[in-house]
Amino acid sequence: MSAMEAMEARAALAARTGRARVLFAFLFVFLLLIVARTATVSPSTAFGGAAAVEAGGSPETVVLLHGLFRTARSMAAMERALAVDGFEVINVGYPSLEQPIERHARRVGEILAACCDDGRNVHFVTHSMGGIIARYYLGSAPAGLRGRVVMLSPPNQGSEVIDVFAASGLLESAAGPSAMQLETGGNGLPARLGPVRFELGVIAGDRTINPLFSWLIPGEDDGAVSVQSARVEGMADFIVLPFTHTFIMNAGEVHRQTVHFLREGRFDHGVAIEAAGE
Repeated sequence: MSAMEAMEARAALAARTGRARVLFAFLFVFLLLIVARTATVSPSTAFGGAAAVEAGGSPETVVLLHGLFRTARSMAAMERALAVDGFEVINVGYPSLEQPIERHARRVGEILAACCDDGRNVHFVTHSMGGIIARYYLGSAPAGLRGRVVMLSPPNQGSEVIDVFAASGLLESAAGPSAMQLETGGNGLPARLGPVRFELGVIAGDRTINPLFSWLIPGEDDGAVSVQSARVEGMADFIVLPFTHTFIMNAGEVHRQTVHFLREGRFDHGVAIEAAGE
């Protein structure tokens, strides 16, 4: 192949890649818009709602933080599992599509000041972007954390999916300002938060129901976040379970491992996990 032919081949490949990215961008935004239509926030679980601030009396409280495009309802199964195990649970809802992560974190502080400013142990269990909100809040909380944190599928190194579509103006209009903060590398908020300074256990998934996103993500992933991206410097323990990003918070084994970490400060790695049919 001559130099001219090689250049033409590279140009053709670049053109095809560009067209593919545009197509994927439109597909991605289309899917986000569909989800956004159902991602309304229940008034009873929104920031400042009665359900969020009237709980009290238990020395062991767990704050739940859902992910992007989700509501507090998505954490209902985890809420029930923790309550059965004796924890008081505050299942926080927040408008994930409307405000940046800093604003969500500030409201978490307002809720905790209203309900839990009595020296009790306060734990966090988060899904996806909820983990980044917890990291931001705990990094600036004046009194530190008297408790432990379990993150489910957190984009602790950012999201490779967001990287692909960040240049599209449609992405921000569909997913909101917080999604745009989840790029990998120095442009993203997760990298700027630094190592964690609290007792953290991370549960990553390695199953997917989203082959398009998995094609865009290097290595093992859960359909939205790579296993590697879930890791963060300073974490106390890490485990990979056979669940998808969308449904990981509903799995019984995830509930069991979450409780185990909150009680013991480590996961139960001795149990063989069979692949789950989701």
